[in-house]
Amino acid sequence: MMTPSYVLLYVDSPESSAAFYSKILGLTPVEASPTFYLFILDSGHKLGLWSKHTVEPAATSSGGSELAFAVGDNATVDSTYNSWAARGITMAQTPCSMDFGYTFVAQDPDGHRLRVFAPA
Repeated sequence: MMTPSYVLLYVDSPESSAAFYSKILGLTPVEASPTFYLFILDSGHKLGLWSKHTVEPAATSSGGSELAFAVGDNATVDSTYNSWAARGITMAQTPCSMDFGYTFVAQDPDGHRLRVFAPA
């Protein structure tokens, strides 16, 4: 069976998006070109940022994805929220309890959702 190992997000400006993700992930891209940046996450999965203007076949939309970051506890959710908000990252949802845990949602420059949560 095949297992996905890459998440590719179509973005307006790969360079700007890479700067954004470098800050929140604390990582440096392992590949960089005018149309594509690649991060290797601690889990071994890869996050690619591909120009929505050059992806082939052409993408029909962008900004509709969600990356979820599971953390250990509610305090980490709150501290991450406060840190990201202080950096001016757009917030779509303030910290709250939901059926799966305590969570908030931020957005990257292209509107992709970034959910941080402590599982219930």
